[in-house]
Amino acid sequence: MSLIQKGMRKLSKSGLIVTIYLVILFISSTISKKFYTYIVQKTAKKVGSDLTVNRRSYVTDSTVLGNNVNFNGMRVHGRGDLVIGDNFHSGVECLVITQNHNYDDGTKIPYDSTIIEKPVRIEDNVWIGSRVTILPGVTIGEGAIIQGGSTVTTDIPEGAIAGGHPAEVFDHRDMDHYSQLKSESKFL
Repeated sequence: MSLIQKGMRKLSKSGLIVTIYLVILFISSTISKKFYTYIVQKTAKKVGSDLTVNRRSYVTDSTVLGNNVNFNGMRVHGRGDLVIGDNFHSGVECLVITQNHNYDDGTKIPYDSTIIEKPVRIEDNVWIGSRVTILPGVTIGEGAIIQGGSTVTTDIPEGAIAGGHPAEVFDHRDMDHYSQLKSESKFL
């Protein structure tokens, strides 16, 4: 057994290797979050205070972000405007699309080279689950929740809980309770 192997075995028994590994993971995670946040801040048109980007996320220069926006892996695709309000939270691997191809009256099929921009608006206090896709032209109302894995093809009203393919409203928040928490500024 080599000297290095003996040393590693001794360190392993003492738990030092695990500690060092955990410290490296923590430092790497912290640096990654700061880097991802920096990239979103530099790319977006406007960014409010307290942006948190926990995983790799991409926005466009047509993206406007409110205060206390939290991304856990958001990708924005398209040249159309995207406005996200305050206290937004996303799950992992979410996609917002703000443009489409011209397929109705174009010069070729299945579509021509014309790009049709359609803005997307996500109002305050919205929670989007993991792997949600939001299609062009959609507005998601204040306080709405979108179930993970859903595809949002039409507007979602205030306080609605929606999910599926396409996403449909299947429940609503208790808006009295919601309003009480909002009036007390109790945001995550």
